[in-house]
Amino acid sequence: MTNENLDLTVFYEFLTENTAIGIHAINAQGETIIYNEKMKKIEGLNLDDVSDRSILDIFRFNNADESTLLQVLQSGQSVINVKQTYWNQNGQEITTINDTYPVMKDGQILGAIEFSRDITTLEKLVNQPLQRYGEPITFEVITAVSNEMKRVIQIAKKAAIAKLPVLLIGESGTGKDLVAEGIHNATDPISEQFITVYCNRSDGNVIDKLAEQLIDLPASTVFCERIEYLSLEQQEKLLEILEQYGTEHLFIASVGNDPIDLIAENLVLKDLYYYFAAMSITIPPLKERLSDLLPFVQDYLSRYRRFFGSQIKGITNEVEQLFMHYDWPGNLKELEVLLDEMGTMMTNEEYITYDILPHHFKLKVQEYRDTTPLHAEDFVIQAEQELMPLDTYLREAETYYLNKVLDKYGQNITKAAEALGMSRQNLQYRIRKMKSTKKTTVD
Repeated sequence: MTNENLDLTVFYEFLTENTAIGIHAINAQGETIIYNEKMKKIEGLNLDDVSDRSILDIFRFNNADESTLLQVLQSGQSVINVKQTYWNQNGQEITTINDTYPVMKDGQILGAIEFSRDITTLEKLVNQPLQRYGEPITFEVITAVSNEMKRVIQIAKKAAIAKLPVLLIGESGTGKDLVAEGIHNATDPISEQFITVYCNRSDGNVIDKLAEQLIDLPASTVFCERIEYLSLEQQEKLLEILEQYGTEHLFIASVGNDPIDLIAENLVLKDLYYYFAAMSITIPPLKERLSDLLPFVQDYLSRYRRFFGSQIKGITNEVEQLFMHYDWPGNLKELEVLLDEMGTMMTNEEYITYDILPHHFKLKVQEYRDTTPLHAEDFVIQAEQELMPLDTYLREAETYYLNKVLDKYGQNITKAAEALGMSRQNLQYRIRKMKSTKKTTVD
């Protein structure tokens, strides 16, 4: 059968239904026309639930403008690597990272198509507090090497001295809970207790429970995590609590986005923002303070060794480079969860190598690793260097050497094969094998 007679539709359908990425396409009217198996699992819906229906009839967004599919359909411009949180018709919360593109023909927009990676579980993980391993959190134990985090700690110390209400602003997993507890432990005298209130959308009584807890409670620090998740009615109740107990307790709140935007979207009451606005601290995402990343890893491993008696001393240079080039959408919490996962898999190993990285993380960093050039010094064994498996060393050494020879002879296969003392066919086979295992360039 020739390619001309081959029905590619079968291949397209197989690809769409079996890929690990969710695919959702809409027509020019905003109605669903493609909805693959992975997308059904991500959003908890069936094809019948979405067919020929508008996006806004199926899903709820904080703001209609937040639908990346509808944004692209309206603007005709692609949006890449955008995080989106929304709810299906059953009230299930979904968080994805989306790449969304307009579908055009002859300058006319026919629709839009979206490729989604599910990070709902990750988002729930990063909303959990960073681990303490039984140690009190003070400003001294918070990793703050970057100028950005040094400024955060500087302002937080002033907040502790002033004992004023504080608003912490930052993405999930950035360590807002650590800064809040650091403020608590820096007050003089230290408040009796540190209480965290998780403002959960599914718990309609969370503020009523707080009101009961505060009755006859000695002076304490109360940290209200993600107040934008409270209904406006609950926020009104929280304001009443602040007015009643604000002089007895130190109240700290956090939000995940710019509070002005949250007010504009009717997610945060203006009066509630004003209560905390006198002392606000923005904690930048990890990708904007990468100089904190490796020190955080070392701080974490140090605590891990003390708590579990672990032998892990650090990470290899290769893993360092992968960590520094990954964008960490889950911030410090994602990094901590990853280190936890690897720690449980390791026995007597002293260094975290590429081979120890979980498969799901390798997939995230594979594109960078495939395009990372090898250098001659990569094959010199240093005394303190973690040894790689022999097959990995030989494969990478062969890749390096073949690329060097090919560069020398201007990519001329015949001359390179002659210099290497092998047949042209053998060299071509090795090149194909090299490209299929790792697309490596050499400088």
